[in-house]
This record gives sequence, C-alpha cells and structure tokens, in this order.
Amino acid sequence: MLNRMAAPGWLTPRRRPATARSVLAGEAAAEAARKSESESAREAAEPEFPVAGDTRAAAFFDLDNTVMQGAALFHFGKGLYKRRFFERRELARFAWQQAWFRIAGVEDAAHMQDAQDSALSIVKGRRVAELTSIGEEIYDEYLADRIWPGTRALAQAHLDAGQKVWLVTAAPVETATLIARRLGLTGALGTVAESVDGVYTGRLVGEPLHGPAKAEAVRALAAAEGLDLARCAAYSDSYNDVPMLSLVGHPYAINPDAKLRKYARAREWRLRDYRTGRKAARIGVPAAAGLGAVAGGTAAAVAIHRRRH
Repeated sequence: MLNRMAAPGWLTPRRRPATARSVLAGEAAAEAARKSESESAREAAEPEFPVAGDTRAAAFFDLDNTVMQGAALFHFGKGLYKRRFFERRELARFAWQQAWFRIAGVEDAAHMQDAQDSALSIVKGRRVAELTSIGEEIYDEYLADRIWPGTRALAQAHLDAGQKVWLVTAAPVETATLIARRLGLTGALGTVAESVDGVYTGRLVGEPLHGPAKAEAVRALAAAEGLDLARCAAYSDSYNDVPMLSLVGHPYAINPDAKLRKYARAREWRLRDYRTGRKAARIGVPAAAGLGAVAGGTAAAVAIHRRRH
C-alpha cells in the first residue's frame, strides 16, 4: 500500500479567514455580475419604444441598408435580368451601382439618379400589373434573406404595440409597398413612376423620394393623419435622411454611414449597427413619451398620380 506523503507547506494552499473587506468585495462582484446580466437581458429585448396607446404616433423606416442589406432596386434588377427584361450590359451597370453602394457606404445622388434612369428605361412600356406580379417572385428569390433581423425586430415592436409602420424610400412605390406587405408593415412611401392606362411611361411623377423629399412625405402624411411628429420615430442608415430623422422626436441611426454616425453622436441620437452582429453604443436616454398607433394609414401623402386618358 502506498503511503501518501504530505506536500510541502509551500505547495499546500492555505485558506485564510475572510475579512470584512474581502466579503464586501465578493458581494459587490456578485451584485455587479447579476446587474450586468440583467442589463444585457434588457438590451436584448430592445427597443424601449414603443408604449402602446398613443394614437398620434407612427414609425418611419428607410429601406436600403436600414431594413435590408444593399439596394432593393438592384436586387429587383437582377430578377428582371433573369427574366430577360434587359441585356447583360445593363446588368453590369446595376452591379456597378450596387458595388459603389456597398463600398462607399453612402447614397450618392448621382449614382442614385443613374440607377433610377436605368430602372425607368427598363420598365417603360411594361404593364404595372406585370411588374407587380413578378415582384412577388423576386422578393422570394433575392430579398427575403436580406432583411436585417435587428431592424425587423424594431419594426415588429412598433407593430406589437399597436402602431403603424411605414417604409419611406427612394425605391419605386410598387417595390416598397410589396416589401412592406411581405414584412407585415402598414405601407410605404416611395418614388412614383408615371403610368398611363396601366402602362409605365418611363417618367417619374415629380422627383425621386430622396433626402428632403422624404421629410416632406412624412410631414404630409402626418398632417393628413393627425400625427404628432414629436411622438414619432424614424430610422435610417444615411446622412441624406437627416431631414427625415430631424423631423421626429425619436430618431435612430441604423447601420449608419460615417457622416450620419458623427452627426448622430453629436446630437445624442441612439445608434444600432447590425452589420457586424453587434449593437453600436447606445446614445441618449429614451424619452418618456411612448409611440403608439396611427389612425388609418394611407400612401396618399405621396399619392400615386396616374394620368389616364
């Protein structure tokens, strides 16, 4: 039988009696750990907004790179190319525009205008009903898997509280409305392409819903629906949407470009970044006012003017 020899004293850990200071340190560490866990759980259940019952509030979401990865118009363009709506050189043009969007991380007015012109030339002479039907297929093929889960959760929180949620985008209103419907949102404000007797003319009604035009659309909708913009929330990734974000009481910068991030931090707006799977540092303290439901939704704020003979 083996004899077990005692280890030398210098190898034997000695448990010293706990002092009042060590007990205090241990309790403080445990409390901090539980507090951290509690705070993490609260942050996972974002957002703090909305509070149900406010019928004079709504939420407005930009689309490209805010609700979905990349530009909706580009992905629809891929779907149309697959269906032989246009030639390979035009697809290459769309691809370049999308690459610029991803690399630059900002919405450049010239590139957006170029994309808009390309889209209008492609749909000219096509029936609105045909494009709408194809859009359903394209959504399933290219867009469904590109929705940011984090932003989708924010929109759902508004819906769950009885609020109405609108997309506000430079994308064609038919495209935006389709995406809003598939996500279960209230509706969409978007760029209106002119049609005559259900056929696209290749022209716009007014101008693309971009920058200041988005703010005007939200302002018009708020006036028509009796909303209090100070109670509303808006979400965007782009500095170009500062006019819309500044219009509401609760602006959020989502996946912000560099200029918007700097601008938002200076004004203590809250930020969320879902591109890396991490949430950006939260800025600001939520206001007490909740966001509620908006009575009756309508896209009439940027009404679809169709010329009919």
